[in-house]
Amino acid sequence: GIAAEVRLYDRLFNHPNPDISHLNPESLLTLTHCWLEPGLAGAKAGEHIQFEREGYFCADPDHRHDRPVFNRTVTLRDSWARIEKKNG
Repeated sequence: GIAAEVRLYDRLFNHPNPDISHLNPESLLTLTHCWLEPGLAGAKAGEHIQFEREGYFCADPDHRHDRPVFNRTVTLRDSWARIEKKNG
């Protein structure tokens, strides 16, 4: 495998009708030292890739062969539906 940085973007707000007090502190989690398939080092900036059981990612403009960086664009889990159901 190759070591990579993976950025997990999530919702900016944690409330359906937000104001500034509803900012999601976990709207960006940066994971370092993630291990990925070696072939992903050759991804081009903006290229879309599915990480099995995790979601869809794209190679960041900062992505380099020797320093891979990927951003999550879509998660496979819908945590917002659970929040709405819990508050519903």
